[in-house]
Amino acid sequence: MAKLKLSKHALHDQQEQLRLYQRLLPSLDLKRRQLTIEVQKAEEDYAAAQSAVDALETRIGDELPMLADVEFRLGGLVHLKSYKVTEQNVVGVKLPFLDSIDCAVDDYSRLATPPWVDTLVQRLKDATEQRMRAEIAGKRLSILKVAVRRILQRVNLFEKILIPTAKQNIQKIRIFLGDAERASVITSKLSKQKQQQLREAEAKVEAEEVS
Repeated sequence: MAKLKLSKHALHDQQEQLRLYQRLLPSLDLKRRQLTIEVQKAEEDYAAAQSAVDALETRIGDELPMLADVEFRLGGLVHLKSYKVTEQNVVGVKLPFLDSIDCAVDDYSRLATPPWVDTLVQRLKDATEQRMRAEIAGKRLSILKVAVRRILQRVNLFEKILIPTAKQNIQKIRIFLGDAERASVITSKLSKQKQQQLREAEAKVEAEEVS
């Protein structure tokens, strides 16, 4: 760290820095509050997405209890074919957004399978989509939490380090300059007194020589 210069120029620089920090801090704190709110929303969205996944899986079990007794394989009947994730800007943070999703269904014989398999296919598609939404919601939450930690670090840097340090530096410089000014005044007075005493002594000597 550079040594603090105790000068009027340094005092001006420190005052300018302090004004800058105090001007930036409110906007940083506002962003912190906004991001905190977004984290709360993301937590709710993620919890809702996870609950939706659980609800769909429970629904499949409730609607289609015969799945436990099927003699043919249903694994891989529905799988994720493709999806599109775009970017969303939330309070200056780039977040993933699930724009579209496409599920593929393996061919199966509707004559050789029970009618309820059609219902199963739809439920599996819904569940696959919801799992993807839950995954994206989880990523959004993670990114926002990191953003909050970073903005909180910046707010703390301004509040606890930069602003207090600038104030302390200003105080140190003012004290030094004040002491230097007082010392200069005292030195000037002493110099004037000495000059006055010298003039008086010279005048006295001149008076004695005349007499």
